[in-house]
Amino acid sequence: MLVEEKDALRERLREVFGYSQFRGNQEAIIRNLLEGRNTFVIMPTGAGKSLCYQLPAMMMDGLAVVISPLIALMKNQVDQLNTYGVNARFLNSTLSKSEITRLKKDCMNGVVKLLYVAPESLNKEETIQFLKKVNVTFIAIDEAHCISEWGHDFRPEYRRIKSMIQQLGNLPVIALTATATPKVQIDIQKNLQMEDADVFISSFNRKNLFYEVRPKKETKKQLIKFLKEHRGKSGIIYCLSRKKVEEIAELLNVNGFKAVPYHAGLDADVRVKNQDDFLNEEVDIVVATIAFGMGIDKPDVRFVVHYDVPKSLEGYYQETGRAGRDGLEGYCLMFLPLKHINRAHQ
Repeated sequence: MLVEEKDALRERLREVFGYSQFRGNQEAIIRNLLEGRNTFVIMPTGAGKSLCYQLPAMMMDGLAVVISPLIALMKNQVDQLNTYGVNARFLNSTLSKSEITRLKKDCMNGVVKLLYVAPESLNKEETIQFLKKVNVTFIAIDEAHCISEWGHDFRPEYRRIKSMIQQLGNLPVIALTATATPKVQIDIQKNLQMEDADVFISSFNRKNLFYEVRPKKETKKQLIKFLKEHRGKSGIIYCLSRKKVEEIAELLNVNGFKAVPYHAGLDADVRVKNQDDFLNEEVDIVVATIAFGMGIDKPDVRFVVHYDVPKSLEGYYQETGRAGRDGLEGYCLMFLPLKHINRAHQ
């Protein structure tokens, strides 16, 4: 890349996102994508994965299509980009017919730079026909571990992505994830037929995160004490069941904390409101199942508590990775049943 092009990249980084320099592999990844190469990115949460496709989208003449697994995640990223002055939109089941018609018109007129699409929407013939009429620059597949049957967040519709994007021509693809074991990485690349991709793997050591495991004994009492020590700070508490989420959220509110529940059993508008209230500092704590958190970008989350043991190590890493994304200290607390502790000692 020429010196002038490097300068242009850094200038756009500063103008739009307010950063003076790139972090880690970001610049190399962006350069790779701008040169039209398939790119596979494994980067920890909080390290700036999204920037690796957002900035190239702004530098190129056309529309970047971002495949994203969750409506909440799409809304979060689109809202954030809009605050930066970037015209980003999403296409999913929440839009009315008139909204979809207006969106397609804006995309074809070159008004939109990034279009976030749910895999289910991409799977529709009308979506493919619409995208064929647009100058698509590249495809970004966010949370790419959803492709793999070996991954902790497997989504069957993600495995059909390749057959869909093939219909749009030979476009560069960037696949990104924070959690991919070697087995999952191979499966993703094979499924997307991008074995030739340039692979960028960043260090997963988050030095600003402090991890603690406590015995699951008098857990509610321990939790209240912990939260009093972190009063006024943003945090997420993960539980395995919807019932437990509701129970803990109610417990916190009774004890004077501003907390909301989040799980797939709530109405969509309630989930959106609770997420927005958390992002906008209306409440301090979200009590959630794993339905909350994938890709949610709130830089100042100071703690993540696992009230229950997570289902997988990858899931645990992804969920604790919500803490300390601003580079400041984050606290990760897990309550572990005594039987697990006794087994470890044996």
